[in-house]
Amino acid sequence: MANSLVLRKGTDLARRVRAKRAAQYVRMSRDLQRYSIKNQLAAIAAYAQANGLTIVRTYVDEGRSGLRIKGRPGLIELIEDVESGQADFDQILVYDVSRWGRFQDTDESAYYEFLCKMNGVRVEYCAEIFKNDGSFLSGMAKYMKRGMAAEWSRELGVKVHTGLCRVAGLGYRVGAPVGYGLRRIMVDENEHPKAELNKGQYKALQSDRVRLRRGSAEEAAVIRCIFDQFVHARRSYSEIRRDLNDANIGSHNDRPWTDRMIPTILSNENYIGNTIYNRTSRRLGQKLVKNPSHAWVRGAAAIEPIIDPDIFTRAQKLLAERRVEIPEDEMLMRLRVVLRRRGKLNSRIINTTLGLNHVSSYVKHFGSLRNAYSQIGYVSPRDCDWLDTRKYWASEQARHANELAEVLRADAGLQPELAQDGIALDVNGARLVSFLVARQLPTRGQDHAPQWKAYRRHISSGLLAVMRLDVTNKTIEDYVLLPPKLRAGRYVWLSTGALARHRGVYCAGMSDLIKAIMATLTANHDVPAMSARQNTPAKKGHPKARNGRGRR
Repeated sequence: MANSLVLRKGTDLARRVRAKRAAQYVRMSRDLQRYSIKNQLAAIAAYAQANGLTIVRTYVDEGRSGLRIKGRPGLIELIEDVESGQADFDQILVYDVSRWGRFQDTDESAYYEFLCKMNGVRVEYCAEIFKNDGSFLSGMAKYMKRGMAAEWSRELGVKVHTGLCRVAGLGYRVGAPVGYGLRRIMVDENEHPKAELNKGQYKALQSDRVRLRRGSAEEAAVIRCIFDQFVHARRSYSEIRRDLNDANIGSHNDRPWTDRMIPTILSNENYIGNTIYNRTSRRLGQKLVKNPSHAWVRGAAAIEPIIDPDIFTRAQKLLAERRVEIPEDEMLMRLRVVLRRRGKLNSRIINTTLGLNHVSSYVKHFGSLRNAYSQIGYVSPRDCDWLDTRKYWASEQARHANELAEVLRADAGLQPELAQDGIALDVNGARLVSFLVARQLPTRGQDHAPQWKAYRRHISSGLLAVMRLDVTNKTIEDYVLLPPKLRAGRYVWLSTGALARHRGVYCAGMSDLIKAIMATLTANHDVPAMSARQNTPAKKGHPKARNGRGRR
């Protein structure tokens, strides 16, 4: 029986077949092209062919730094597959030790290799002169290679940082993002402009440089207005932000302005012609740190100024006064003194009283303004229940938006997309409808009609579907659909008598609200002809038959 198949005791055919299957891991950062993905794949393929291996999986990290595992989805997926037992291979082929990683802690590199080994998967380095067989020599060689890879990254980081500081000192822009009202211009070695760089674009040639220049005249006027409001009118960040949004002035990100954007503009030296580099640094993938001012690299007179230096200096003085750091006990003591003097506390009193930190500072230190009040034994007369229930009503707004989206897809043939944190629907890039929550205000007497107040956010277009709450402000009482051409403002005030003035439509439940939205869209010719089932009564259990009233 010379041709018969003999299976020795303990032989596992599946394991022997799996031993010839391998996965390959390739990584390339943005430094050396000799480590390109194609070069690594070619070297690994030659190694696999010479050793009779079949490559069954490929894990890739392209344009990823090897300093840490965070931000390397390819290596993370590889480790997860090996640890979960889903790996159908017994070997991992890597070009060399540095492609596995340039971890600054060499034990971290060894740790990930050890995880693979413990799960029965070996790591092989194809371009190294040693074989990773666990011997003393291979262990010493790997230790030295890991240390060399980490040191190479450290030395390269020092050289790159020194070069960037030199370039920044000459007035060139180092880094991609720019502030409001500024543009990046790529210039050649003779300072001739070549092109304007948009967001996400970088220069291609080493000899090219990037300079900053002023944006449009309208943007420059907005910047001057911000400085004027802050320095001369002494307005707060919130007030300036509110004026910009009410005027429908977009930020450089084409998004509504926030309170944090205002001090960022006020402290930007680009507006007086200077470039600044090295305000913060993140060395070798570590935590971002703020550098002291003496370590900053300035390029003077590199941009045409927008703001007068005297006004900028005054703005820095006011910003410094607001940024004074005092102990929390001192913050509370000053707040207690103002309470005794004024008899009450609110955001306006805190922001306009000299010696008190800004409201945002109290929120940062104590979690909320109410927590700071409780520390000094003060209870605000203002109803703050809406703060505690904000997350719940945000989920209700999103639920209503999703329910309406399903009906529009099924009955109107539209493809709406969720927008504005999931509380609004867009169709073909235009705002269709936004859901708002209107709290019922306390009535001043039995003869007074109930009133509701809804925070409009920054919504300025599209229908407004307002959910009016009951007296307890815990349940939806009814709905009101308001037209797009509503007078701009931060809040929407509603009452029974105001519906006619706002040309609003009263809806008893969610089904009536959906019908009103459909009727409005049909009248404006914004949807195709309604299907026949829209004109038939909604069946019991259909989403349109529910009144959609939220319950606590």
